[in-house]
Amino acid sequence: MDLSSNCKHPRFFYGRNLNSVTCQCAAALVFILLCVTFSGYRGINKNSFDLIYTRSFTLDSGFEIRKFLEVPQIVWGLNNQKIAFARACLTARMMNRTLLMPSLSASLFYKEMDKLEPIWFDKVFQFERFNSLCNEFVQLGRYSDLRNQTEVYELQKGSGRRWTLERDLDQLREFSKNPYDEYEVIRIVGKNPFLWHDHWPVKDYARVFECLVLVEEIASEASRVVSKIREVGSNSGSGSGLGSKPMPYIAVHMRIEIDWMIHCKKLERRLNITQICSSKAEIIERVGNIAESNPNPRVVYLAVADSLLEDPSILTGWKDGLLPFEKKKLGVDGIYKKYPYLIQSAIDYEVCLRSDVFVGNSFSTFSSLVALERTQKMIRLGMRSSCGTDVRWPSYAYNILGESNGPQKWMTNMSDSSLEAISYGSNNISC
Repeated sequence: MDLSSNCKHPRFFYGRNLNSVTCQCAAALVFILLCVTFSGYRGINKNSFDLIYTRSFTLDSGFEIRKFLEVPQIVWGLNNQKIAFARACLTARMMNRTLLMPSLSASLFYKEMDKLEPIWFDKVFQFERFNSLCNEFVQLGRYSDLRNQTEVYELQKGSGRRWTLERDLDQLREFSKNPYDEYEVIRIVGKNPFLWHDHWPVKDYARVFECLVLVEEIASEASRVVSKIREVGSNSGSGSGLGSKPMPYIAVHMRIEIDWMIHCKKLERRLNITQICSSKAEIIERVGNIAESNPNPRVVYLAVADSLLEDPSILTGWKDGLLPFEKKKLGVDGIYKKYPYLIQSAIDYEVCLRSDVFVGNSFSTFSSLVALERTQKMIRLGMRSSCGTDVRWPSYAYNILGESNGPQKWMTNMSDSSLEAISYGSNNISC
């Protein structure tokens, strides 16, 4: 409210036309009353968090009041963190609260415990862009938006075998009502949001993912890598006859690291299936058998872990016409080395997302979210299925055998009732 301008109005203060001194005194009195009304909040370290807007209500006085949900620092790999972030957003939305934005983790949780450092959301994703794209669904806010009314209530998130999906849902509903809804902030303590029970359909997660746009610095680095890939394709003659069109490339998320192979072998035994692990030879063979309408040579960008950059064997054995490159051979490893793990992964994710053809592992969260975003892009073009047709932005899963001994075509089922398949992997990939 602009008191100085409103004082000039003849009807201000029940129609009395007051002088400027009186108005200034009234303004000072209102300010003092507001400070007293909204004092007393003693909950959160003001240097620690940003906000995500979901719901609010308005007092009779006209002031907007928001309720907040605080969650632990988000950890693990980039895409596990994106899922945890979305799950926390949707939890807050369900509880009719705004999420106090937790920090992400710059390093990989299970490999660099001693270097686990927080990194702010707006250092990775565009803050204002998120607001614009997720308007009316979830929205980011600043810490200054807090009205400082009440203390924080700590909520212990359930865990263990006895903590069922139903009990978790009941807890969320209970803490959305009196007396808990009287607290301005509810702080959830316990496990990482990635491991929380899932109550939302794929489309709700996808709605949040659509709003995550990389900050300009990271997006520019990804563009540099993509430009280099297309440049080597142009110099090699790949895409001859395309005119002014960008040189095409295939991106392969190649999971053959030792720790991954140990994990996937255990997963195969536990699930009693054999469509998770893929050897280097199997990946090379299946990618080479993808039936493409363009017979010209193609650059194959290998999105691999740094531990594989010194292994020259990943660049040998490829079908004639396919030109494999990883970041070291491409000459862009210096771009990646400037950043912590999280940013490196974000760059590789963007390079895979922009590729003409993407091939990954359906039990990898990284591959699964790339396939999901590419599915969304196809749906926006009116394409409801990639099965049996030539489409733009096709995705494949090399761990599942498809037509002509190639990888299986992959399109995310956007009508699925939960994100479990993407969170933990699946060999049910719509085609």
